[in-house]
Amino acid sequence: MGIPQPSFYIFKCQQSAPPGMPKPSCVTPDTQDLFQHLAQTLMQKGIIGTVQPIQTGCLNRCNAGPVMLVEPGHVMYTGLNKDKITRIIEEHIIGGNIVEEYVIDAELWDAPISPADMQAQMAR
Repeated sequence: MGIPQPSFYIFKCQQSAPPGMPKPSCVTPDTQDLFQHLAQTLMQKGIIGTVQPIQTGCLNRCNAGPVMLVEPGHVMYTGLNKDKITRIIEEHIIGGNIVEEYVIDAELWDAPISPADMQAQMAR
């Protein structure tokens, strides 16, 4: 039997812009330890082998940050802090229930569009 693949991938935005930039950052002095909290909580719960936390650059939802994306499912969580991350792990990752009050607003995260459909829209 091979090594099982993860059931979830959690992409945590780690983008940090210099002061004075027009876009806010997902990583500030107040939020710089959120990825570490995510990984440590997964380890403490004993599920780090089946849930893969991934540090990523900008996820293009800067005004809603700090953000993270849970796959599968394309679930984007916003306005993160340690308590919210812990609750997401307990209720969504372990319990199977999306924490709706932390999900990004629909106007900022509409249904996905295929690359072919995007090209067709751009050609119009």
